[in-house]
Amino acid sequence: MTTVHAVIDTPLGGLTLIARDGSLAAMHFDGGKHPPKEFGERADLPLFAEAQRQFEEYFERRRTEFDLPLAPRGKPFQLQVWELLKEIPYGETRTYGDLARRLGDVNYSQAVGAANGQNPLSVIVPCHRVIGADGSLTGYAGGLDRKRYLLALEEPAAVDAGRLF
Repeated sequence: MTTVHAVIDTPLGGLTLIARDGSLAAMHFDGGKHPPKEFGERADLPLFAEAQRQFEEYFERRRTEFDLPLAPRGKPFQLQVWELLKEIPYGETRTYGDLARRLGDVNYSQAVGAANGQNPLSVIVPCHRVIGADGSLTGYAGGLDRKRYLLALEEPAAVDAGRLF
């Protein structure tokens, strides 16, 4: 199994992309929590060029979903949560309780939060779209400033136009 990485620039700082056997396995913002344990050698892959193109389109508000081969590693419950994250539409949010209910038990809220925090593919698997039950911005491995930026970026144009600052 070959693991390689590349670093791309984003409006939120450097983003390390990690691929394993031709699929994106993880990504990590400079200064974020939970850095990957394995980066592998630096490489120049078509996958990384495509990811960079898609991130540029996303940050220019020309892309609302990513279309990249993904291969995150996690426990079965984490994988279930990450699949639910991919179903949250661009420009919308859900609460941890919403996701727990989708999994069959509102008491899973904390476990959902823990799985959300371990998401190795943030932005692509949009864990930033999960907020607290009271609407508060809770936890984001890339930092709350990045979460705030991503949510503002994805705001519907009508909401964004109504802002005073």
